[in-house]
Amino acid sequence: MTTIDDSALAATSAEVRTFIANRIGFIELNRPKALNALSLGMIRTMHARLDEWRTDPGVLAVVVYSPHERAFCAGGDVRSFYEMSQRNDIAARERFFIEEYSLDHAIFIYPKPYIALMSGIVMGGGMGISQGAHRTGGLRVVTSTTRMAMPETRIGFFPDVGAGWFLARTPGAIGRYLAVTGVTIGAADALYAGLADICMNASAIPTLLEALGHESFATGTDVIACVKRIAHQAVCANGDEHADTSLAATRAWIDRHFGQPDAAAIAASLAAEREEGACDWAEDTLGMMHERSPLSMAVSLEVVARGDSTMAECLRRDLDLTHTMFAFGDVLEGVRARIIDKDNHPVWRISRIGDVTAQDVERMFMSPWRPDEHPLRALHG
Repeated sequence: MTTIDDSALAATSAEVRTFIANRIGFIELNRPKALNALSLGMIRTMHARLDEWRTDPGVLAVVVYSPHERAFCAGGDVRSFYEMSQRNDIAARERFFIEEYSLDHAIFIYPKPYIALMSGIVMGGGMGISQGAHRTGGLRVVTSTTRMAMPETRIGFFPDVGAGWFLARTPGAIGRYLAVTGVTIGAADALYAGLADICMNASAIPTLLEALGHESFATGTDVIACVKRIAHQAVCANGDEHADTSLAATRAWIDRHFGQPDAAAIAASLAAEREEGACDWAEDTLGMMHERSPLSMAVSLEVVARGDSTMAECLRRDLDLTHTMFAFGDVLEGVRARIIDKDNHPVWRISRIGDVTAQDVERMFMSPWRPDEHPLRALHG
């Protein structure tokens, strides 16, 4: 994939490049060995540039993208969180999440069109820096290579970065299904779930970047029109190789099972469907659930249930949960098993889905801060 080369480079770093070209602010994620996982330096650079461009009349819109085909952004740097915890550097860990969520909120309320080109892997923190585009008059662009997920329950965490807000607004029980299982979806499913706005072939991204760098724009709306025009000319090749397991095809099952009140009821419903022998999807989904942290799945369901609030409230709640999930949850064990030791045998604090109580879940939502002392108290909207 080509990148835009312009003499008006405003800032360049090893991990993220930010510059203005043709009245557009570009954010280029450039940490390919880590699949563009966000570091604190990347977060700070992005936020600083967005603040500068917010009132700059020379910037009509913002585009965030990756020049590396494999990933847009695979999330936060989970290994670093583990290492901080092992050193008992809780302040550094919390500082990362405070600044990440502040960036996510800044994108969500940004006054200019924000366009996220979401090719390749889009997970965790990658969702945080892209989903808010929908609220700015911008676009969430997926491509033929998009692989989107919030896979946090696999490592004993929960869908953070304000994902609860977006998942709560997906059709039916799709948000609950995605939060619990962390299943990866492609472009067609992202569109169906309302987690993307438009699709194009990944091979046309260089053409789009070229046009953005050279066409004449008078308003942010003109920039959006350019993106839509080129996307429509390069229709996304979604493919139908997984049509039988797409969200549309399995929607009735998703709503039936994941509309149940809690994780234990969901698992029981899936088990009953499996026993009837007519649904491989139910067996596969139940198998996924048995690999996830029972406590994390229960918390994730509650995150979606509480997502019908403001984004600011969601992000404050996410920050509270990061504190308690590291202190009392499974995330350190999950990261150890999946990423550090890679034995894939995490020992969850609560081993059985049916043993998680409402009190266990409620404990996770206890804030360690008073409202007037909360690090994200200044966020609104």
